[in-house]
Amino acid sequence: MSKIKKLTGSFRYTQWDPCLIVAQIVAMQSVLYCSLCLIIALMQDMTGSTRTLDHIFEYHEIHVRDNEGRSVIFAFVLNAIIGAFTLWTIVGRTKLCLDFSCTYHGIHLLACWLYNGSFPTTFSWWALSVSCACITCVAGEFLCLRTELQAIPLTNIGAKVDL
Repeated sequence: MSKIKKLTGSFRYTQWDPCLIVAQIVAMQSVLYCSLCLIIALMQDMTGSTRTLDHIFEYHEIHVRDNEGRSVIFAFVLNAIIGAFTLWTIVGRTKLCLDFSCTYHGIHLLACWLYNGSFPTTFSWWALSVSCACITCVAGEFLCLRTELQAIPLTNIGAKVDL
């Protein structure tokens, strides 16, 4: 019976590892918030407005009335695309892209709620958040799926294999 267990294997490590999951969540949050801060700083330099955390966490800052609000929207959309590459790099699994995308945006919702002292109620904030979550998830799944569907090379096996 023990020989059978030794022969059974799997392609991926399938055991639940909470330390790995927490490390991936922390890495993803860090990369996405750093990239968002950098993009917003560049956008604010271009529009000539002051740099403040309100652009990241204040839901009233997301509007299309002026260039400052449009630059914040553009920064969030660009960050969503970076988020897809982050999912592909850090997580690398198609099945987990939705989970990690929702975790990032859920934590961002909580951070905005705590920063403002009230639940975000503006339509523009919700539309942007849902759009960015969809962009991150769908593009991340696409990138991960392309990697997972690549052919496995069987040229350097050494032994004869009957396929």
